[in-house]
Amino acid sequence: MARYAVAHLDEIEELADAGTLYRPVRLQLGITAFGASAWIGHTRGDLVIDLHDPGDPTADQELFLVVRGHAMFELHGERVDAPAGTFVFAPPGTPRRAYAEEAGTAILLIEGTPGKGYEPRGWELWAPLAPMYGTARYAEVADALRAAVKAHPQYGLLFYNLACCESLTGKPTEALIHLQRAIELSEEFRENARSDSDFDPIRDEPGFRNLVSS
Repeated sequence: MARYAVAHLDEIEELADAGTLYRPVRLQLGITAFGASAWIGHTRGDLVIDLHDPGDPTADQELFLVVRGHAMFELHGERVDAPAGTFVFAPPGTPRRAYAEEAGTAILLIEGTPGKGYEPRGWELWAPLAPMYGTARYAEVADALRAAVKAHPQYGLLFYNLACCESLTGKPTEALIHLQRAIELSEEFRENARSDSDFDPIRDEPGFRNLVSS
């Protein structure tokens, strides 16, 4: 019999993603069939749900539930009042934001892509490291990602970003090993690597050319 999992929202570690705060529900409970995260506004006026990142490759349906507090959503420029208990559904690509109307607002997000099985990417583990990457602290990010891929070896995104950081810090052998693993886990990373400037330092390596031309 499969084991079940239980966690209270306040027991899940809070992480940051580009100025918003979230708790990785899916990761905490070991869910693989759909995405689930809780987004938090500690103070009235806090941005709880931000617009999609322009580089986000997903096309998910999103179901939001305000589990506590009070939120104000903006969808396609329209304001939607959402006290606790309100569901908000957003089709793929919907421009949406949400702000906390009360301190302590929490919004549960459940997501999946229409017509295909959910593919966990491990973004929950990458997002807290992205600000360091953005300030060129590549060696520190690489150290954190080595621990992350050891604990969560199923996520190609982590191997790919580790390879990027190793390329940028003069570790070509390690970068090629981890890029190969990322490609083995998801073919998308082969195409990404072809144009990713993070790999410019190793672009002329025979091993790199072999990986991206396969």
